[in-house]
Amino acid sequence: MTMTTRDKGEGKGGPETEHVERLNENLARVEDLSQRLVAAISRRSAARPELNAPDPEVFSRAVGAYWQEMMQNPAKIFEHQFEYWGKSVKHYLEVQQTLAKGTLAAPPDETPDDPRFSNPLWKTHPYFNFIKQQYMLNAAAITQAVEDAEGLDEVERRRLKYFSRQIVDMMAPTNFLATNPDALERAAETEGQSLIDGLENLVRDIEANDGELLVRLSDVNAFRLGENIATAPGEVVYRNHMMEIIQYAPATEKVHAVPLIIFPPWINKFYILDLKQQNSLIRWITEQGFTLFVVSWVNPDASYRETGLEDYIEDGFLAAIREVKEITGQTQVNVVGYCIGGTTLALTLSLMKKRGDTSVKSATFFTALTDFSDQGEFTPFLQNDFIDGIEAEVAERGYLRSHIMARTFSFLRSNDLIYRPAIRSYMMGEAPPAFDLLFWNGDGTNLPGRMAVQYLRDLCQANRFTTEGLPMLDEVLHVADIDLPVFAVTCQNDHIAAWKDCYRGMRLTRTKDMTFVVSESGHIAGIVNPPSKKKYGHYTNPDISGDAGAWFEAAEFTEGSWWPRWGKWLAKRSGRKVAAREPGDATHPALAPAPGTYVRSA
Repeated sequence: MTMTTRDKGEGKGGPETEHVERLNENLARVEDLSQRLVAAISRRSAARPELNAPDPEVFSRAVGAYWQEMMQNPAKIFEHQFEYWGKSVKHYLEVQQTLAKGTLAAPPDETPDDPRFSNPLWKTHPYFNFIKQQYMLNAAAITQAVEDAEGLDEVERRRLKYFSRQIVDMMAPTNFLATNPDALERAAETEGQSLIDGLENLVRDIEANDGELLVRLSDVNAFRLGENIATAPGEVVYRNHMMEIIQYAPATEKVHAVPLIIFPPWINKFYILDLKQQNSLIRWITEQGFTLFVVSWVNPDASYRETGLEDYIEDGFLAAIREVKEITGQTQVNVVGYCIGGTTLALTLSLMKKRGDTSVKSATFFTALTDFSDQGEFTPFLQNDFIDGIEAEVAERGYLRSHIMARTFSFLRSNDLIYRPAIRSYMMGEAPPAFDLLFWNGDGTNLPGRMAVQYLRDLCQANRFTTEGLPMLDEVLHVADIDLPVFAVTCQNDHIAAWKDCYRGMRLTRTKDMTFVVSESGHIAGIVNPPSKKKYGHYTNPDISGDAGAWFEAAEFTEGSWWPRWGKWLAKRSGRKVAAREPGDATHPALAPAPGTYVRSA
């Protein structure tokens, strides 16, 4: 018996019709979401244009250099162009020949593996394969042109490399729905629901950030400070306009007499050191028998317009040292500075040396830069056009908004921190993962206007702390003033504070007691590396007389975390054991349970 059209499910009321109807219903919802999107974007308070792109002169000089090379050495330019043209035409003909054989198959593909193109269709489907291979050819051509550009100084070359890489990454076919097989397959499977979910995710992110597009990396509803993240027990025992001091509860009956203070960076919140019980450095320190205090910095607003590095030193570092000495009855403390907290700790130690203050017994630095002579991956952002834009931004608002800093760091790893999460969220319609590290990464802080400009102009650009000295607080501060015992931890793959740059700065101190460590992994994972994980090892070498290359070549590798090595080093400089101290004293009552109140401000 012959089946009718209706029997095949293709007529009115059949499954295919229902499928199309559901698809149309989903697409109709786009109109409502679009209205929300327009409303959200209308609230946007955009950053100054100088912070979105470099001075056009960067590209003008690059074009000028290209044309100069064209006039002086046309053969070289034509050689590159003909090579690119030849590969493109060859690729096109291979596709045509394959299709002419009557087989729907992709031509030969010798492009390198790339996680962006993991879907098998990128290799097997002629349409997607053609697009991928041509993208790879285009990307290689642009990269090679930048590499071969002559007549540019090193700063201009680094900037051109950075911005050309951003263009190449942005134009990847995976970033567009029509050329992303994963997204198209998901849309078909879900009858368009994935696109609706993705648009809802997009609108939600823009609404949550006052019109700015910041891709949400983590499920913000999955974590609660003090409940399932930042849960180490302790109390806020001191508070001023710059910080809260948290004293953590002891985990042993006896503790070392000399207390420890950690000064985290104020461009992020301190609880990276206490994400969860299994990887909490804070808990581990108390379990080793140390009395631990951690500074939690205020999240500044416009009222902090005139707050500078001097305020962080006087009302942050020096105030914390003073209060901890009073609480514990000790004349000395050990200190830790992480990232910019370490940079400012070095400034503080120089000032204390000038003042004859011996309150610090030893200093530990986590990924801390003091020598900025090589700006590394941040070169594109440390030139006058960008910093002029930041100066204008903070002059208008009083502070540098957290999302501007977050965006800068994200673009250094744009595929991992922008495009891949955006594809998952906006094209695939997936909810962000419940990942504590990414939750912390999205919990940013603002920077006071004056402090941001000081840091960028005096330290990053002028590098005064390691050259002529930095005038501050009626003294001229220099890294060479530091002469107490130092334990410096850096990270091998750190793209924020490159270990070789940290090494160069530490060698400029005058300490006779230096332990320098290079941990495997990056700026966070290399520090938050608990021994129980047995994940990342570390390198050590007591001889710091040579340059970074010589140090690393002779360094000894040790499996596992550097934490136990540091714990032994610190114990030797922390005095005898005394009865464990409960948080606070008569003049420092508990003000709030850890993690405190400043950390909760958005």
